[in-house]
Amino acid sequence: MNWKIGKRIYIDTSIPSSYYTLRTDEDAMAKQRITRHWWSVYANQFSLTSSIAVIGELARGKSEATQLRRTLIEGIELLPITDRILQIAQIYIDRLIMPQDPHGDALHVAIASFHNVDAILTWNLAHIANPNKIDLIQHVNRELGLPTLDLTTPLDYFGGTD
Repeated sequence: MNWKIGKRIYIDTSIPSSYYTLRTDEDAMAKQRITRHWWSVYANQFSLTSSIAVIGELARGKSEATQLRRTLIEGIELLPITDRILQIAQIYIDRLIMPQDPHGDALHVAIASFHNVDAILTWNLAHIANPNKIDLIQHVNRELGLPTLDLTTPLDYFGGTD
């Protein structure tokens, strides 16, 4: 990927959740290491954004990591949610690209698309950074006159020497 300094990246809920995971299985620990490495090496190279939707999802947590997760994204730009964004999210749902929850994954993609963010950083491989969905999302975005965006994981930023 051709990443330029200054590009805007939307941080979804899975990033702070992985950064401060309480899970100890091998997959969770690997995601935590990669996420922390991305944050320490790459985060300062981009303009990070998120939304109140992410803050809300993080607030639902009941563990000791809940506050740490919210702290990770403190100070980054929070993109507003408009009626148009809610309409876009519903289109993703109606087209069966995203799950039925209008306040979940569809909302994150709609927020990032509407606000012309360059990429979404996520560990959600089922519904966001899913190769089977990327073309569908980009097709809908083109139909709606929205920019296409990259749907990435922290791993996508590492070269052979990282």
